[in-house]
Formats: sequence, structure tokens, C-alpha cells
Amino acid sequence: MAKKTNLSINIKNRKAEYEYFLLTTYTAGIVLSGTEIKSIRAGKANLTDSYCSFINNELWVHNMHISEYANGSYNNHEPKRDRKLLLNRKEINKIASKLNDRGTTVVPVRLWINENGFAKLDIAVARGKKMYDKRESIKEKDQRRAMGQDDD
Repeated sequence: MAKKTNLSINIKNRKAEYEYFLLTTYTAGIVLSGTEIKSIRAGKANLTDSYCSFINNELWVHNMHISEYANGSYNNHEPKRDRKLLLNRKEINKIASKLNDRGTTVVPVRLWINENGFAKLDIAVARGKKMYDKRESIKEKDQRRAMGQDDD
């Protein structure tokens, strides 16, 4: 059996923490093709404008950009195709019930590779922030940054 190498792929959606209050998070697997996982291992993915929705009682992620694999030839993938998320039925039902509340959505937060080499996506049930909440987040971030500089 081949030895698994520890890849430290950790692609975050920074915009999600700024735009939303993250209520609960779940870890989901993703259905990917061969060239997609190779691009993710190379760090060529972007979660910025991505979101999740339900289609036929299944959770799908939309607008997640995974760049085409450089050595992919004719069987390369489409960069922004919809990808199915793999969750337990119990988790899917919990997320669906939380989406019935007004103002909630499901956003991808982090894309990473686990110790077995599988790509995982952390998703969060989130509620949108108002403009004054965003200003408060910026203020807190600036204060943390100032405190970090004073420690040096």
C-alpha cells in the first residue's frame, strides 16, 4: 500500500465570515472528477462567490471555482460546474429545517484535504449581516491586529 503524504491544503472563504454570522458548521465530502482533485491538491480552487442549495433533497455547491488541471488534456473538467455534497440524511434534514427560517443560507467556509486524501468542504448555516454588523467586524479585526502588533 502506498504511503499517504500529509498535504496541507486549506482554502478559506474569507468573504463568508465578513458577510454572514456563521450559526452551525458541518463537514461534507464532495463528488469530484480526477482532474478536479488534482487541481485542489495543487491549491487551485476558489470559494469566494460559492453557495449551496437543495436540488431533489440533495445538497449541491454552486459557483465553486476549481481551475482546470494543467496536464488534463481532453478529459479536463468544467471549472464552475455544480458539485454534489455528501452528508448523512440526518444532517441534510437538519440543514433543510434551518433553511426554513427567514434570512438563513448555506455557505462554504473551508476546503481542505483530510489524512486519507479526500477533499472535504466545511459548510455553515449562516444569517446575513447588516451594514452596522460589518463595520463592527472591521473594528474588531483592527483591534485584534493592533493588539498583535503591540505584542511584538
